[in-house]
Amino acid sequence: MRPFVTLLILLAGLAAAPAGAVESAAVRSPRATATLVADRLALAPGEEFRLGLRLRLAPGWHSYWRNAGDAGAAPELALTLPEGATAGTLEFPAPSRIATGPLMSFGYEGEVLLPARATASATADGAMHVEAEANWLVCADLCIPEEGRFRLTLPVAPAGRLDPALAPLFAATEAALPRPSPWTARAALEGARGSLRIDGAGLSPGLVREAAFFPDEPGLIQNAAPQALRLRDGGLTLGLRRPEGAAVPATLSGVMVLVDAGGQRSAYAVAAPVGGAVEAAEAGLPLWQVLGSALLGGLLLNLMPCVFPILAMKAMALARLSGAARGAVRAHAASYTAGVLVSFLALAGMLIGLRGAGLAAGWGFQFTAPAFVAVLAWLMLAIGLNLSGVYAVGGPAGAGAGLAARGGHAGSFFTGVLAVLVATPCTAPFMAAAVGAALTLPPAETLLVFAALGLGLAAPYALLGLFPSLAGLLPRPGGWMEALRGALAFPMYGAAAWLAWVLAQQAGPDGLLLLLGGAVLIGFAAWALGLAQRGGGRAGRLLAGAAAIGALALLPGLTSAPPAMAGAEAAAEAWSPARVAALQAEGRPVFVNMTAAWCITCKVNEQLVLRSAPVQAAFAGRNLAYLKGDWTGGDAVIGALLREHGREGVPLYLVYPAGGGAPQVLPQLLTEGIVLRAVEAAAG
Repeated sequence: MRPFVTLLILLAGLAAAPAGAVESAAVRSPRATATLVADRLALAPGEEFRLGLRLRLAPGWHSYWRNAGDAGAAPELALTLPEGATAGTLEFPAPSRIATGPLMSFGYEGEVLLPARATASATADGAMHVEAEANWLVCADLCIPEEGRFRLTLPVAPAGRLDPALAPLFAATEAALPRPSPWTARAALEGARGSLRIDGAGLSPGLVREAAFFPDEPGLIQNAAPQALRLRDGGLTLGLRRPEGAAVPATLSGVMVLVDAGGQRSAYAVAAPVGGAVEAAEAGLPLWQVLGSALLGGLLLNLMPCVFPILAMKAMALARLSGAARGAVRAHAASYTAGVLVSFLALAGMLIGLRGAGLAAGWGFQFTAPAFVAVLAWLMLAIGLNLSGVYAVGGPAGAGAGLAARGGHAGSFFTGVLAVLVATPCTAPFMAAAVGAALTLPPAETLLVFAALGLGLAAPYALLGLFPSLAGLLPRPGGWMEALRGALAFPMYGAAAWLAWVLAQQAGPDGLLLLLGGAVLIGFAAWALGLAQRGGGRAGRLLAGAAAIGALALLPGLTSAPPAMAGAEAAAEAWSPARVAALQAEGRPVFVNMTAAWCITCKVNEQLVLRSAPVQAAFAGRNLAYLKGDWTGGDAVIGALLREHGREGVPLYLVYPAGGGAPQVLPQLLTEGIVLRAVEAAAG
């Protein structure tokens, strides 16, 4: 009998429950379902209530916060209310970071409710009708703007009633809205660096697990850069990266999102006055610990692949020291150590100067210059040819003299310099913390840390200086040295090949061609010098000098060619159907890029593909015209072109053949190969 009574009670409860939530008819697409919702089943006259735009996004799609980040656009809602009723603007819950390629957007995935506070008219009677127009942007591999019209009817009653189906959704959204910060905040912004400091009770390493800052305004920080977190009892500091030339506001405002030790997420509105020096966000280590890490990291750097080629010269020099007088051992060890230390201190000085000028420079920054990479590749090749016996430094070829023997101690000194130059692409254990901390310290302490790195790298030679008797443990010089010398040339050739690959990534095929041409000249110079050293006279030396100068003359092309090609993408003409027809009539192929400021896929394609050196070289080599159409404002003519080619949104890429004809429609996700093949076909 009891189950039957329970069933009757449940049926009675269902009969008394509301017929349904106060939610408008849905606007649906394969990407999103949008509705207008309210948190009340009935309203009392003059009562405050909540309206909201509810977006349910398909898997893989997202929409945006009020500051969309690197690309995107925030949803908009326009309400039409009866006379006497009022409504505020949309409120935005705390967003998430959404990465697409190298770009970072701020927005929402899954389901999001964007609420607005409203108040019924004090004279409302019968029913209250609400109408709304909204537009929102949804993005995945492509971005599509959507829009909808909505209508709600809310009964008016003596007492208002919450909607039990939607009230929890509004409550959860209310909890996700940024609340006023209970803590004090201050910010510092200098050049490419910045920091945001929060101080107050309740902040400690044991209570806060993660933190992220979302600025109210775009363009103030590098959105994709990691935000290093430093926690302490009573506060935290976030490290920020800044775009080049970014404005410095009087106040840095935005939302700070914290995740506590239990995984609970909360958001706080922050308004931080800007001023003072940038603080280090990395965990602050005592100086003695930083120096210890630097010393150990420099020692381990001897085992890294970047330094391995220099082990060839070190091994030869060590073998030559075997059996030498104690004074000679000490002097060569001191010369090598001095070369390492001077180089590390010079590198530290350059970093301090560049960062003081607001430029982002760190460990290995010089390898971002194609000319430096080319010179170092040629130097590795020259050393390899020397070790192979093609020529000699300071004596006849094959006599066993090498770089370390040049001018005695000068050779040891410059071996140390070279070791530092080729070490910079590598990072050994313990180095990351030491270098990161060094770049946040005062200049004098930064120099001290880099000196400790140098001592670690030079430690094997320095030990020979302190204990010359260790050199006696090495094998005696003999014929085996020539075989070892020839074998050790191949790590140098490998280093040169690796550097050629690095330069190809930086400067593209044209840069690689210049590097290889210079390598041929360096090889010819080494051969001519070897002939001269074996009795070829002054002519061989003159030929060697001319070939070396010819190689150096190629360097300006490496520094100027890539920027010129990269800038070509920005020099696009405005698209129009008439311009396309005119260019085809001239016999030129045409590339059309339909884009929008909020289209993240468009930006990724432009940054990774259309601005790449091979694509720009193909555009220039085929006399291709590059046209851009901007659909940011929803241009009707561009919209018609999109529909003509079966697209609902941007990006759209069309390649028109020279001389006339229909265009080839490219995929929305581009690769260099796709574009290069299309350009080749269009050019005939």
